[in-house]
Amino acid sequence: MKATLILANGSVFRGQSIGAAADRVCEMVFNTSMTGYQEILTDPSYAGQGIVMSYPLIGNYGVNHEDSESQRPWASAFVVRHLAPRGSNFRCEGDLDSYLKEYDITGIEGVDTRALTRILRSQGTMNGMITCAEHFHMEDCLARVRAYRVEGTVERVTRSAPQVYPAVAEQRLRVALLDYGVKQNMIRCLQDRGCQVTVYPAHTAARTILEGGFDGVMLSNGPGDPADNDGLIREVRALYDSDLPLFAVCLGHQLLALATGASTRKMTFGHRGGNHPVRDVASGRAFITSQNHGYVVTRDSVDPAVAEISHVNVNEGSVEGLRYVRPDCFTVQFHPEAAPGPQDTEDLFDRFVEMMLHPTARRKGGAR
Repeated sequence: MKATLILANGSVFRGQSIGAAADRVCEMVFNTSMTGYQEILTDPSYAGQGIVMSYPLIGNYGVNHEDSESQRPWASAFVVRHLAPRGSNFRCEGDLDSYLKEYDITGIEGVDTRALTRILRSQGTMNGMITCAEHFHMEDCLARVRAYRVEGTVERVTRSAPQVYPAVAEQRLRVALLDYGVKQNMIRCLQDRGCQVTVYPAHTAARTILEGGFDGVMLSNGPGDPADNDGLIREVRALYDSDLPLFAVCLGHQLLALATGASTRKMTFGHRGGNHPVRDVASGRAFITSQNHGYVVTRDSVDPAVAEISHVNVNEGSVEGLRYVRPDCFTVQFHPEAAPGPQDTEDLFDRFVEMMLHPTARRKGGAR
């Protein structure tokens, strides 16, 4: 079956339908990763978006349940140059096309994804529509595409009730994790370090956590514009005003920045892939990181009396981390639970654990 991708700027790409055959309108973004397509599809931060994979061969090792970062994929659409018809790997449990169909993800293959990526990189992220209709009215499609907005995504991806994950090693600490769209490996990184993790729905009141006897709080990654979440920002501010150790990643990093007076802005095309170099300002060391974000904390809005910039993007200098003057509080924009480079940043979880074991601040609500 033929399929057509229509961008908001009027560009048209024709190819073959993969996955579900339903029309789909979403924000089109590109990812430069060569592998990890299942982890990408199941990252809740992609809710409301269509993913363009710039690498030309996707699906060659199939899919399996172990590689999922959440209970289901959250992307709205998937665009590839060539979809492997079957997976070749000893862990393979099925092919990618069937997986897309199972979860109602509309896709298209046979598209020049590198040319498409160049458009999104030069003109910026824009909305698009995939349709399998043989005949369509271009102006009607463009009207639908241009009217679309990514919104309400945190409510869509967060869990409905708290869930407790026991420590894998001997339990030393209790952590409250706010689920704005958390990836499963983030929970595992805490479990492996002796933390019992209680994962709460995004809109949980700060009071519930502060009265829960926890040793620390983690704010997760998630989708959408951080500035749309006024209610979440108020609760994050209440957590900041306590003296519990705080560690935040991606959307959580942005929400805490907004809660403390900084601002965020939408990037031209964002950072999505497993090859983004980040420099630790204090040590001067650079790390290859996994990233997935379209918004960033505005550098000039960071008040030095509140926080200092701890990490910067090597390519263009954007803010990748903040170290707060308030004791036992730091945040990063990238994903430390991922492992894309020879020297990775999972040690940030060790830093968080050390803060909880030996807190600088006098404890008000946490139990030891």
